Amino acid sequence: MEQGNTTQLELRLGYSFTNKELLITALTHKTYAFEAPTPLEYNERLEFLGDSILNFIVAEQLYSSNKYFSEGELTRRRAVGVNNKLLADVAKQLGIGEFLYLGRGEQKQGGSTNLSNLANAVEAVIGAIYLDTGLDAAREFILQKVFPVDYFF
Repeated sequence: MEQGNTTQLELRLGYSFTNKELLITALTHKTYAFEAPTPLEYNERLEFLGDSILNFIVAEQLYSSNKYFSEGELTRRRAVGVNNKLLADVAKQLGIGEFLYLGRGEQKQGGSTNLSNLANAVEAVIGAIYLDTGLDAAREFILQKVFPVDYFF
């Protein structure tokens, strides 16, 4: 993907970024950044932020949707839902892999289909949406594209 061509992915995400650089950073793997002639930000910091937001939103939804669940049951259900396989499946459904910026070695090793890379990209996109327009937008994305509301019942 040519850098800056984010329109097709934004349509798939159901979210249009005000700051397109946030999306590009969310899609940039560190191997690509390290090979760039000038320093580039890559997605690990956004992934950290997105993971925290995802866990918060899932916990919030589980808590409010299931008032009789114990702490242990809420924790178990969150752990079952928030995992790399599920996030990678979401990335595959959205076609995120084809938009990842990967270094040459990572590309040769099939990095655009690597479960970890895909899951990390979804978390980074969540972090980018949060920084772009806030928690409500991140919540909406999570509840529409990652965990449809009926998941919580």
